[in-house]
Amino acid sequence: MHKISILISLLLVFLTACSKQDPILPGQRESIFQGSAITVIGKEISDLPENTDETEPKDCPYTQDSSNIIWDGDKKIFSGFPTNNFVKNKQIPVCDGNFIYAGLTTGELVKVNKKTRDIAWITDIYRESNLTGGADVLDIVAPIIVKNDGVYVGGLGDAFCKLNKSDGHKIWCINISVVTSFIIIDNFAFVVGTNNKLYAINTAKGDIYWDQKVEQQSKPIYKDKTIIIDDEVFEVSNGKKIH
Repeated sequence: MHKISILISLLLVFLTACSKQDPILPGQRESIFQGSAITVIGKEISDLPENTDETEPKDCPYTQDSSNIIWDGDKKIFSGFPTNNFVKNKQIPVCDGNFIYAGLTTGELVKVNKKTRDIAWITDIYRESNLTGGADVLDIVAPIIVKNDGVYVGGLGDAFCKLNKSDGHKIWCINISVVTSFIIIDNFAFVVGTNNKLYAINTAKGDIYWDQKVEQQSKPIYKDKTIIIDDEVFEVSNGKKIH
């Protein structure tokens, strides 16, 4: 009986370890975002520019299909695992230097060396509970932004994250699902979640300065120190709706 108890204990430990991380893809892998309650600190934003020219993403000739394969023309650069449940959306890899960043329908962000096709790292962009059936789809839907030393990424797994570009480690993650494009202005990310809320997030630590309910989910536009979402206009300093 004592041996049986030990075996059961070891089995439980093994299963628990497996439930925290899904090692289906090779390469260095980051631990899963556990998630936490959204906290809005209610702080005003200052010193943002009047207007800014949003940086266009670099031309990236690679393509990606719903089976999580990245293509260079007719040559495979990366092959992930297909999933039966996915959102019909055109996935677009992002190029930066010698690397490609791509969000998968299985909820991971992968960094791949374009020349060698080696996987630099893989990071899970979803809450830990979603791995064990907490969500039907985990797709990385919103376009990825690589800026300075950070990679900003959000998907349907209840996580919007800033990652360290070199190693894929999470700098911070917020419990927000994202399907639309977001923007980064200086030290702030403006993100519309699937809960129809606009968030102003400080990119240094992930603090949410303010949030505001919106009628539509669409890409934010920054103009004259305001944030425009469809036909709604908000003060960038505090999120107050102008009209």
